[in-house]
Amino acid sequence: MKLHEFQAKGFLRDYGIPVPEGRPATTPAEARAIAASIGCPVMVKAQVLVGGRGKAGGVKMAKSPEEAEALASRILGMSIKGIVVQRVLIAAAVDIAAEFYMSLAVDRSGKAVQCIASASGGMDIEEIAAKQPERIVRFALDPWAGPVRQAHFAKLASAFSGDGLADQAWTFLESMYRLFSEKDCSLVEINPCAKTPAGKLIAADAKVIFDDNALFRHPELENLRSPEEYGVDEMDARSNGLSYVGLDGTIGCIVNGAGLSMATMDLIKFFGGSPANFLDVGGSSSPEKVLNALRIILKHSGLTAILINIFGGITRCDDIARGIIMARERLSIPVPLVIRLIGTNETEGRAILKAAGIDAYEDLTDAVKGVVARAGAGAGSADGKGARA
Repeated sequence: MKLHEFQAKGFLRDYGIPVPEGRPATTPAEARAIAASIGCPVMVKAQVLVGGRGKAGGVKMAKSPEEAEALASRILGMSIKGIVVQRVLIAAAVDIAAEFYMSLAVDRSGKAVQCIASASGGMDIEEIAAKQPERIVRFALDPWAGPVRQAHFAKLASAFSGDGLADQAWTFLESMYRLFSEKDCSLVEINPCAKTPAGKLIAADAKVIFDDNALFRHPELENLRSPEEYGVDEMDARSNGLSYVGLDGTIGCIVNGAGLSMATMDLIKFFGGSPANFLDVGGSSSPEKVLNALRIILKHSGLTAILINIFGGITRCDDIARGIIMARERLSIPVPLVIRLIGTNETEGRAILKAAGIDAYEDLTDAVKGVVARAGAGAGSADGKGARA
């Protein structure tokens, strides 16, 4: 889960790392008021979960509250890499004497947390890492060894020059590592880690990403989720116990199990169709899950057919069937609905569907060929099974 800059800086501040004073604004008038309270000059920074804001014109300096208001009116509503700016951060401008880079990230191959530091921070850090890797300092931190150890001090110090900078950088690293460990992060990044003319380090910009798989340990972080990253439908699905990812195809998919979902999508592509989504209803088979899954999928523009593929284990086919009937009664389903049902309580499930005039496939390949044909992709032909809602 990615955080906006103002949120990331809030966590750094909580862990003792100095950041410029600032607050988010959603209107030009609010930007002007914040700039006046902070004192100019201030930075007006688009809050979007993509890189390249500065190069896209989404980061500007304002020398007065009036200019902050004018800049905010231009930046709000701007599209940066396809994302519309809905919020700007108004932050005190930092007088930067030098820029450094610091980050902690998961090193999966090394099974450790990797610290990356450089005396060359700023917008071009990726280019420096690619073309001048010798300017990048890297070392691993053992996640089982507790707090960072003094043995790493010399390595970090090699990236920072000047009196007191190495000590300050070490303090930053200790705080960053506590944040990384306590909140189950996959990335904590400060770029630039700015040196002021007074010789102090400050986090002029920041990025924090939480590991989604660990969020069950941090329920207080759930309200930080942004539709910008996940999409409204993905957040809707998550709130209803579904795993959903929207795609660009035309055939909606409702499947139980991530592996079977991927296999189903592969088969749809193999037979000439294109999946509109990944949707895993999981091991639970409550009828409401099927209803919510269909409700979410039906919002997809360009939908031409829907495939429900259930291989019942923990999931009960009769519950799935009840969910399908419930959905037909409560939702308008204007596209063909093709069903494959096999496994736990399949006899009961088929009987429920049969009573409603719905047949279901047993073989997955036949079901996929059927839905592709009904979607108008031209692969295979319908054989009368499945259901048109």
